[in-house]
Amino acid sequence: MSFPVFERPLFQVGGHYVTFLGLIAFVGLFAAGLIIARMLQSHFVRRFFSRFKIETNFVAIVTSILSLAALVFFTISAINAAGIPLAWNAPLPAVSLSLVQIFLLIALLIAVFWISSRTKRFLFNRFLVNSGLDRALQYAIAQIIANVVLVVGVLIVLENTGIHLGALAVFAGAVGVGVGFGLQNIASNFISGLVILAERPITIGDRVEVAGIAGQVEHIRARSTVIRTNDNIMMIVPNTKFIDSPVTNWTYGDRRVRFRIAVGVAYGSDVNKVRDALLAVAHENPHTLKEPAPSVFLKQFGDSSIDFQLMVWSSEMSARPSRYRSDLNFAIAEKFREAGIEFPFPQRDVHIRDGVLKVENVEAEHKAARSQA
Repeated sequence: MSFPVFERPLFQVGGHYVTFLGLIAFVGLFAAGLIIARMLQSHFVRRFFSRFKIETNFVAIVTSILSLAALVFFTISAINAAGIPLAWNAPLPAVSLSLVQIFLLIALLIAVFWISSRTKRFLFNRFLVNSGLDRALQYAIAQIIANVVLVVGVLIVLENTGIHLGALAVFAGAVGVGVGFGLQNIASNFISGLVILAERPITIGDRVEVAGIAGQVEHIRARSTVIRTNDNIMMIVPNTKFIDSPVTNWTYGDRRVRFRIAVGVAYGSDVNKVRDALLAVAHENPHTLKEPAPSVFLKQFGDSSIDFQLMVWSSEMSARPSRYRSDLNFAIAEKFREAGIEFPFPQRDVHIRDGVLKVENVEAEHKAARSQA
């Protein structure tokens, strides 16, 4: 059974007639592409990929690429169904690749990124675990090898899909001058990341301070380093900051750190008693090291106080220096209260060179007036 009305041409596109049935087929296939692209970005598909122990960011990239590929596939199929032939194997205009080759290129690039990620995970979590190397060095080795696998894999894929590196060199020479200024920071951060991994001025787990940011190093990536602050905030720091800026590494080489606690007492206090109280506070804190032993220095005789400085060492509290200092200050205040040691307050002596200054006890007069009332 035929329906001449549905088979009658409606309009012409590029020398090809589009019928009503072709238009219906175009709409149906295009809608199917939208639905499938939407389904590929659903939580169900992401949970399915996560079962293969793929990183969350990589899963998001894969699902986005697959949804885009599905949309392109159904769009091309819809155009063909509408009566406008678009060959899959024919090179696209101004491009030497066909649609099939482009899809193959995308699939191979996704595979290369996945292999690079799995290589890093395998080396760090399994192969190098029992090597006897430091964990930070194991991470550096795994990261460098994963980067090499990624670069070599991308080059091999480009060569085998017909994109020759010579053409890329010509393209890079044509636009490199303009793009180079925009990419110089990215290249600088990437090279700085390689220097950090090779030289290891910072490693995973170190407590660092750089560019006004203090925290623990969580990840060292190709372009940036992730630092977790004490407020549990992830700070993304460009790798160049660790190369051209002063960096304070609290745990570099030796995790023992000396803390200085400044304390002032009132004049008239027994300095030996103050020293014993400060040493007692240091020894009573469970995070204070016994060796090197705590020590107390009498710094100076200030305007209103005798200034002491308590020196203590700790290997655990370098990650929480503010907490450690606060605990010691609380303990010092309690110990001084028990020992009867007074904290100072500003005092000034007033000298009257000429005349007589009359001093009245205003508080006593107010009390007398209230008692009479």
